[in-house]
Amino acid sequence: MRSAPLLVMLLLAGCAVPEARLRAGLVNAGLPRPLAACMAGRMVDRLSLNQLMRIADLPRAGGAESLDRFLHRVRALGDPEILAVTSSSGALCATGLAR
Repeated sequence: MRSAPLLVMLLLAGCAVPEARLRAGLVNAGLPRPLAACMAGRMVDRLSLNQLMRIADLPRAGGAESLDRFLHRVRALGDPEILAVTSSSGALCATGLAR
């Protein structure tokens, strides 16, 4: 019985790590922190772990980067699902429509 709460905590922590890594990767790629946090929260439920890591591992941007420029770099990954999820998440988060 005592192991059930521990199991729930471990499962929740397992979801938090990819989201945190993706959020950090988006910030490193040049997106503003609030936009990166919103996008990561949406994307972590829609992409595989491998796809999330491909985005998180994009090279660092020289400074702040527009969403359009970032999407151009995501497009270069050659994965239509990554592009679709990133584009829709970016659009919803940038306009404030994401909840």
